[in-house]
Amino acid sequence: MLDPSYLSLIPSLLAIFLALYTKNVIISLFSGVLVGLLLLNNFAIVDTVLAISTLFSSLMQEVWILKTLAFVILAGSIMALIEKSGGVGGFVDFVLNRHSLVKSERSALMLSYILGVLIFIETSITALVSGAVGKPLCDKYKIPHEKLAFVCDSTSAPIGSLIVLNGYGALLLGLITTQISLGYIEQNATEMLISALKYNFYAMFALLITFIFIYFGVNIGAMKNATYSTPSPRKHNENIKSMYLMLLPVFMMIALVFIFLYITGNGNILKGSGSSAIFYTMLTTTLFTLLYYVSSKNMSLKTWTTTAYSGAKSFVPIAFILVFAFAMGNVTGELKTGVYLSSLADDNVSVYLLGAIIFLLSSIISFSTGTSWGTFSIMVPIAVPMAVGMDANIALCIGAVISGGIFGDHCSPISDTTIISSMASDCELIAHVKTQLPYALISGSLAFAMFVLFALLR
Repeated sequence: MLDPSYLSLIPSLLAIFLALYTKNVIISLFSGVLVGLLLLNNFAIVDTVLAISTLFSSLMQEVWILKTLAFVILAGSIMALIEKSGGVGGFVDFVLNRHSLVKSERSALMLSYILGVLIFIETSITALVSGAVGKPLCDKYKIPHEKLAFVCDSTSAPIGSLIVLNGYGALLLGLITTQISLGYIEQNATEMLISALKYNFYAMFALLITFIFIYFGVNIGAMKNATYSTPSPRKHNENIKSMYLMLLPVFMMIALVFIFLYITGNGNILKGSGSSAIFYTMLTTTLFTLLYYVSSKNMSLKTWTTTAYSGAKSFVPIAFILVFAFAMGNVTGELKTGVYLSSLADDNVSVYLLGAIIFLLSSIISFSTGTSWGTFSIMVPIAVPMAVGMDANIALCIGAVISGGIFGDHCSPISDTTIISSMASDCELIAHVKTQLPYALISGSLAFAMFVLFALLR
C-alpha cells in the first residue's frame, strides 16, 4: 500500500488534464485509473492487469453501483418516452404559446432554473428534467446550450445539498452519527445537520449567482463566446399533446423518491437508501409510462418498447463514464489522495481560518476525485475532531465540508453531475466546464470569505 504522498495526486491530475485536452472522458478516466493502479502495484505490469480486472469485477458486484447504473439507463428511457409522448412539446407549447410565460432567453432559462430548484430530490433527475424542458426552448430562442448546462448543473447539486431530503441527507446523517458515537458531538444528528446547512455558503451563492446570470444576462469568461449551434440532426418531437404526459411522470419521480426513502429508511426519510430509492423510483415510473401511454392510446406497445430501448441505449455512454468515475474514486481512495491533501493543513492554523481551510481542502479533494460523496466521507471525520480540538464552531466546519464538496464537484470535468448536466443539455462536456467555471469561482470566493467572516464573528 502506497503511503500518502504527492504521488497520490498524479492519477487525478492526469485524468483532469486529459479530459480537458482530449475531450474524451472515458479515455481520460481510464488513464487515471491505470496510472493509479501502476503506482499501487509498484509498476508491476502483470499485477496491474490483474488489479484492473479485480477492480472492475468488484465494482460490478456492488449493489448500489448496479442500481445507479440501472437508474441512468432507465432515466434515458423515461426521458425518451416523455419526449416521444408529446408531453414536453405540450408543456413547452403551454408556457410558450397558450400562456406566453416564456417570451425571451431570460424567461426560457428562468423556467429551467425554477424546475431545477423545485425538483430537489436527486441531482441527476433535476438536471435531466431541466435539460429536457430547456432544450426546445433554447432552440426556439437560439440560446447556446452551454447556458442551459450551466443552469442545470448550478441548481441540481446546490439545491440538493441545501434541502437534504435525499441521498445527501442520508450520507451526512450517517457521518455525523459516527462522530456522535465517538464522543465528538453531543448534539442530535439531525439538529447538527440542520445547523451545518446554514453554513452551506457555496450552494447559496451558486443559486444566487445563477439567478443573477439569467435575470441580468451577465456573460463572463468563456460564456461570452458561447454561440448557438443547430442540434445534431435528431428531429425534435413535433407531437404537441397534453403536458400532463410529461408532468405526471415527473410528479411520480418526485413523490416516489420520498416514498421509497421512507420505506428503505424504516419510517425515517433521512435514513433511507438513496441508491435504492432512486432505482425503485425510476423502475416504477418506467412501468407507469407503459400503463399510462399505452392505455391512453398515446403509443402502441411496440412504439413504447422501441422508444424505451432507444432512450436507454443513448444513455449507455453515461453509464460507462460513471463506471470509470467510480473506479477512479476507488483508486484515489486506495492512494489516500484525500488523506494526503488533508495532511497539508497546518495543525497550528488559526481557529479563525479553520473553516476556510476545510472548505479549500474539501474543494480540492472533490475536484480531484470528481465526487462530493467521497469528499464528505473523507473530510467530515477529519473536520469534526479538528473543530473540537481547536474549540471551533463544529457546524461551521461541517458546513465547510459540504460547501467545498459541492464546489469542487461543480468544477470538476470528471464529476458525474457535470457529465450528466452537459449530456442532458446536449452540450459538449468541456465547453460546459469552461463556461461554468468563472461563475463557480465567484461563488467559491464569496463562500471562502463568508467562512472567514463567520469564524471571526463567533
